[in-house]
Amino acid sequence: MQKRWNILEADSGKVASLKNDLKINETICKILVQRGIDNYEKAKDYFRPTLKHLHNPWLMKDMDKAVNRILQAIENNEKILIYGDYDVDGTTSVACMYSFLKKVYNNIDFYIPHRYKEGYGVSKAGIEFAATNNFSLIISLDCGIKSATLIDYAKTLNIDFIVCDHHLPDDILPNAVAILNAKQKDCNYPFKELCGCGVGFKLMQALSEKLNLNENDYLQYIDLVATAISADIVSITEENRVLVYFGLIKINENPNIGIKALMQLASVRKNITVGDLVFIVAPRVNAAGRMDDAKKAVQLFIETDEQKALEFAEMLHTDNSDRKEIDSTITEEALAIIENDTSFKYKKTTVVYKEDWQKGVVGIVASRLTEKYYRPTIVLTKSGNYISGSARSVAGFNVYEAIHSCREYLTNYGGHFAAAGVNLLPEHLNNFSDAFENIVRNTINPELLIPEIIIDSKINFSEINFSFYNIISQMEPFGPDNMKPVFLAEKVVDTGFSRVVKEQHLKLSVKQNNIHFSCIGFNMADKYKLLEYNKPLDIVFTIDINEWNGEKSLQLKLIDIKLNEA
Repeated sequence: MQKRWNILEADSGKVASLKNDLKINETICKILVQRGIDNYEKAKDYFRPTLKHLHNPWLMKDMDKAVNRILQAIENNEKILIYGDYDVDGTTSVACMYSFLKKVYNNIDFYIPHRYKEGYGVSKAGIEFAATNNFSLIISLDCGIKSATLIDYAKTLNIDFIVCDHHLPDDILPNAVAILNAKQKDCNYPFKELCGCGVGFKLMQALSEKLNLNENDYLQYIDLVATAISADIVSITEENRVLVYFGLIKINENPNIGIKALMQLASVRKNITVGDLVFIVAPRVNAAGRMDDAKKAVQLFIETDEQKALEFAEMLHTDNSDRKEIDSTITEEALAIIENDTSFKYKKTTVVYKEDWQKGVVGIVASRLTEKYYRPTIVLTKSGNYISGSARSVAGFNVYEAIHSCREYLTNYGGHFAAAGVNLLPEHLNNFSDAFENIVRNTINPELLIPEIIIDSKINFSEINFSFYNIISQMEPFGPDNMKPVFLAEKVVDTGFSRVVKEQHLKLSVKQNNIHFSCIGFNMADKYKLLEYNKPLDIVFTIDINEWNGEKSLQLKLIDIKLNEA
């Protein structure tokens, strides 16, 4: 699939000034300026994070109310229920808060809703569990901000709520004792992009102060916070970047036993990165809720015995293997449906339905189909008397708004810009599918249906050396809003040693002004035919280290290639 190349620009005056301040490569200065790091002090904070950069938790609206209500519950020996969602952010949030409070107070328990029986977020079943078991305070983590009706119901049962959430609040807020959410319009907390676990971390930080605890009593959970930030795909800038930076240090030196067990089962021996948290830890934790009950993910993270943790990790590992097998089967079936649809090539959307697909994996399948066909996608399955499913969008298109425009055919829906969930009656399936297609067709910018590659800067091979790479490495941890820099080198020439590896990967050997580099392009074997034109190439890549026989060399990891048409 052809892709759009978008080369970012930067204020040349700011770049020159920063280069003068830092005395480093101009291309790196350009990338820093693009990311808002345009003077010496900002660069110092960026390259040398410190825990002192964490904000004062008391700046968050209602923090005093939340802390006072928890202290009151402890003083009165009330039962406290820690409640969280079934994904990585929710389960790590619960594990952190439960473990933290358990060290100072015994009368607590935790609750994770069942994905299929209760659905996302605060559930009526969860509240009734609390009432039946005499809990008078629920601390909800990574959910609750949109649960005004259910929290009102809890109030009638004499149950108070403290809501710790990071999702965008509605106009009507729940009647909770305290709402900790930096996205509230009247909240003055300086950083708005904390995940649910991050909000819970700020509450633990404030409680530690009031309880005269050592700072390590909350900092010991920073590795779980880093896991949640990485998995929830929130911005890795400012406070989140500090949390991930120090969280990764803890993971690599003295990790939570649960994280250690998951990495052990995945045979990870190297230095653990954000990528490992996203692609190794997160799928296994999420698989617990997709395939069965996410409670065991919390049990994994709160376990103190290594052998028992390994047993829980094996359960998650098995769930993930089952999930992969099911999602592969469903993806194949979905692709077959699409290929047999003669009208598909004329459409701007993908909507597929089969009644026996597993509900817990349709979101993953929607992501795979979006990646393949690059159009807004909805994958649907039967759920009781209803049809339900997940939507995924392409960059720049608000799929939630598109679904909102089709709401007359839906019984329920929710989500955000890039992803959403829907629920509808079977008899409305065709009308909904047609309406969704029409809305997208009439509102989407056609350019958004072509994948975009964001390129930080053009670069000459003469700039790329170990010194350059070492500075780039200090920009880690990488993630949303602080991605690994992507470069464009123009007019590079094949040296004659390029080849296809294992029938699907491209091993490219190129030079620019007699400076040679080896490149690897995974699943890019189809690009090998470009070499037949014997013309210069433009290549887009990131820079990696390749280690072979104990020797390290720089290698370019290809993202895309085009013939240079100049």
